[in-house]
Amino acid sequence: MNSIPTVTKNLLIINILAFLAYVVLSMRGIDLNDMLGLHIFLASDFHIYQFVTYMFMHGGWTHLFFNMFALWMFGCVMERTWGPKKFLFYYIFCGIGAGIVQEIAQYVELYQSLSRVSNIGIVSMTTTVWNDPALAKALNSWTTVGASGAIYAILLGFGMTFPEERIFIFPLPVPIKAKWFVIGYAAIEVIMAYSSYQDGVAHVAHLGGMLFGFFLIKYWQKHPYSGSTYGRSSGEQFFKRFRNWGKRDNSADDIRRKTDWDYNADKKATEEEIDRILDKIRKNGYASLTDEEKKRLFDSSNKK
Repeated sequence: MNSIPTVTKNLLIINILAFLAYVVLSMRGIDLNDMLGLHIFLASDFHIYQFVTYMFMHGGWTHLFFNMFALWMFGCVMERTWGPKKFLFYYIFCGIGAGIVQEIAQYVELYQSLSRVSNIGIVSMTTTVWNDPALAKALNSWTTVGASGAIYAILLGFGMTFPEERIFIFPLPVPIKAKWFVIGYAAIEVIMAYSSYQDGVAHVAHLGGMLFGFFLIKYWQKHPYSGSTYGRSSGEQFFKRFRNWGKRDNSADDIRRKTDWDYNADKKATEEEIDRILDKIRKNGYASLTDEEKKRLFDSSNKK
């Protein structure tokens, strides 16, 4: 476990502990998945915090194992590439995004179901459910749990960051490029979302996580320092200056040893070196890095 980056390791631990708590409490008649899973927003048991808590709950050992295996396999690489803060933000952001897309999909499904038996509009349907406690309570069974939306977003991030990296996927006998692996997975989820009606798997949530991940990565590509692991955002710099404004500067000796110009020059050189390493990864894959380059990338991510 020592070789697993901090955020990935903690996410693994939290998910496993949450599932064990679910198993133990279930023996005492307490359904933790019902409490912390994501209910459709029209249900009586819906709470806003479920957009976060649902992604740490799982429906069974198999569900937990495959999600945690993928988190370990791809999360370690992406955390070392992006750094812990950026990786954690991406994970939570995409998990919440997957929940939002799942809510929309369930709302559309409910509308289609009710419209078959009565001529009802979307607005009137919402009002009807909120004014009918029995119906709102009945909807409590529509519960989503699992880290799959965030995990699929990590798969997408890996494929977009290392598109030419070759990986072995069972049962394929030959390695496949990451970009084709991600595209294939996305295509399968689209097909399953349309053909596997009520199979108990939130395929739309998987696609939602990938969708939010795609747009976030595209934003980061256009604004490389807004989510940078090795550069502070302008907002962070502003608030740091604001907090220190008016305080006596006790670091005169340090400033004499290293001027602002020297500091900025060193910082710029470090950023350029990290950019070069990341470009090399995108073109030739993580395995193409030298031991020194891997160390520099790892050291840079651990400092943030």
